[in-house]
Amino acid sequence: MDQLVVPLWWIVFRKIIRICKVQRITNIADFISARYGKNRALGVIVTVLCLLGIIPYISIQLKAITSSFLILSGEATAVKSSFWEDQSFYIALALIVFAILFGTRKLEANERHEGLVAAIAFESLVKLFAFSAIGVFVTFGIFNGFGDIVARASAVPELRKVFVLSEAQTGSWFWHCLLAAIAILFLPRQFQVTVVENVNENHLRKAQWLFPLYLLIINIFVVPIALGGKLLFANMNVKADNYLLAIPLHFKQQGLAFLTYLGGFSAATSMIIVECTALTVMFSNNLLMPLLVSRPGWQERLGQSIGDFVITARRLFIAVIILLAYVYYRNVSDKYSLVSVGMVSFAAVTQLTPAAIGGIFWKRASLVGVMGGILTGGLVWLYTLIIPSMVSNGFISTDFLLYGPAHIQWLRPEALFGLESMDNLSHGVFWSLLFNISFYIWGSLNFKQSASEHNQAALFVDIFKYDTSYESSVAWRGKALVSDLTSLLSKFFGQASSERALNLYARRNQLSLKTRYAAPQLVNYTEKMLSGAIGAASARIVVSSVAKEERITVNEVIDILKTSQELRLVNQELTRKSLELEQTTTKLQQANELLKIADQQKDDFLSTVTHEIRTPLTSIRVLSEILQTNPDLEEEQRDHFLTTVIKETDRLTRLVNEVLDLERFESGRYSLTITLLRLEEVVEESLNSLEQLANEKSVQIQRNIEPGLPDIEGDYDRLVQVFINLISNSIKFCYPEIGIIRIKVRLEYPAIKVQIMDNGSGIDPLFHELIFDKFVAIIFSVLDAAFAKFRASALKVDKA
Repeated sequence: MDQLVVPLWWIVFRKIIRICKVQRITNIADFISARYGKNRALGVIVTVLCLLGIIPYISIQLKAITSSFLILSGEATAVKSSFWEDQSFYIALALIVFAILFGTRKLEANERHEGLVAAIAFESLVKLFAFSAIGVFVTFGIFNGFGDIVARASAVPELRKVFVLSEAQTGSWFWHCLLAAIAILFLPRQFQVTVVENVNENHLRKAQWLFPLYLLIINIFVVPIALGGKLLFANMNVKADNYLLAIPLHFKQQGLAFLTYLGGFSAATSMIIVECTALTVMFSNNLLMPLLVSRPGWQERLGQSIGDFVITARRLFIAVIILLAYVYYRNVSDKYSLVSVGMVSFAAVTQLTPAAIGGIFWKRASLVGVMGGILTGGLVWLYTLIIPSMVSNGFISTDFLLYGPAHIQWLRPEALFGLESMDNLSHGVFWSLLFNISFYIWGSLNFKQSASEHNQAALFVDIFKYDTSYESSVAWRGKALVSDLTSLLSKFFGQASSERALNLYARRNQLSLKTRYAAPQLVNYTEKMLSGAIGAASARIVVSSVAKEERITVNEVIDILKTSQELRLVNQELTRKSLELEQTTTKLQQANELLKIADQQKDDFLSTVTHEIRTPLTSIRVLSEILQTNPDLEEEQRDHFLTTVIKETDRLTRLVNEVLDLERFESGRYSLTITLLRLEEVVEESLNSLEQLANEKSVQIQRNIEPGLPDIEGDYDRLVQVFINLISNSIKFCYPEIGIIRIKVRLEYPAIKVQIMDNGSGIDPLFHELIFDKFVAIIFSVLDAAFAKFRASALKVDKA
């Protein structure tokens, strides 16, 4: 199953690595806490769950080291009654020293532990070599190859069952595979090595084929060794966990046994060290530091020794973790197999999966949903998997396991709600995940996100959009003194290191440190630096103590993120345009020429409009002066002059309205009145308005309107105006005495086509492509010299 989930690394782990790099996240608890609004309580819950889940896992590593040492030395493997007589206690003390030396040398947990990674790589090779050596010895030294082992095992009825997966075992196999797949993603030590220690996300590409290859090679001899041990120790009290050492010792191969011990010892110690490193960072970032930073005056009391205090606290917590694992080993895990205890730990880590996976792919996931999911899933895990182990060790009465609390049968830990068809592990994983996912989805759908949650959700889900622009467009506003930020960082990292980091960041982002107040980017960078040392939730509290932050709304967060994305897209577009600059120079020159032409057309248009408006104004003024200076004019002449003034006024009004309508159309301020109408009625009304003008010009109008035309949507008055303009132009420029205008209206699905044709000379073909250019059509309509006749016009109106 691990090999099956590896292809998802590029989708899941690459995104997680990028997020952790941008926000300086150092562990799985910080990751989940930061995603859901940097909530302090959530970080505590995840940390406690990981601590409860990983202590059993560390205990089995301690058990493996101790039992292997005792077998190699020939001593009894039983746990001594007194801890000072127990070798495992002193092994635990040695592991504490190793974990402190390798895992707590630096304050910033997101700085690389090169020595730790090198040690893990080396122990992996030692383990592979040792395991392969014992596998070759068993398969080809003791037996005659794979076929011989399988043949002998098949002859034993009890072992023959191993080769057949029964229907009852199918479900158990599925849940075991699921746990292994999830553990390889979110087990704290996996997160530490794969994410925190990652220096280049492209290393995932190599890991996608190298890691499955490693697993394939190291598992080649698993079945032969297991079957060989069953055959060799059929009548002996030898546990399957001890076959690797028991087989070479049985055949007096002490050198091979010692090599095998070294492989197992190196593997177990590296796991313990990495797990302790990850857990102690989670403890300091999510339990210790949030508690301290919430107390007034803590910074003043510790002064410049805050960094040393945090490192010391981490070292003490490593000791506590390993000692707790030792206590668990003495009382619980020593009575179970390594695999069974390990799977219980994996089941605890599985409770983080909905929060982590949902957090990077589902923007709507909320804090209420994730807290409800982890709490309910964790409690069900504790009830169905941990309590049964405590019952079998005498800590709780067996009646609780057999009859349930208060003899409520459907609350039995191993048969919750009456489900009895599954083994204990599958049963616990099924119910815990079901409750977890259900509460996670329900809470997210029914409770709104805060502004901080919304901000983090967008940054996590769309990390590849906001990666480069996150620092320059942060969701923060308020005031913070540059000196306060420098002093704050100095308390954790020292004066020299803090000033060097701030100066480098300021130069890279073109910021000034000489101003009184810090830019938002600088405050955000300070918070991220502290996040690497004390966690996201604590960093937010500490920075808030020196930065007077104003509340930001969800809408402002959305605007910031949109602006950030837009700026990034604009930057990409500008980069692309710069590469095409030579190709676009000619187009820009052509566009410039077109602008000059348009500018000239505008001047011509204004000149023409001014001329057209001046003509009726001149007539009105002259006629008005005549009427004013000649009060004795004859009544008939006076009426004629007044009629002319009225006509010229109407003409002037039409000209002004046309110019205003054009301006409104151009600016988008003109509002059309859209109704259902019949096009033939529009044509008839237009012709009625122009009938007298056509008679005066002796123009014959022929109409051919197809019957049964469908109704259309449009502005009735504006369409009438369009037809009046077109038909009046045709009347104006028809040949005198023999003028003929043909109007055709017919359906050409999905449009209605209208043609208005006259027998005038028409417009020179050289100007056809300019007819509908801005201003040109108006110039043609008012300058008789520019064209002779409007010969043909066409109007297509989309069917409703």
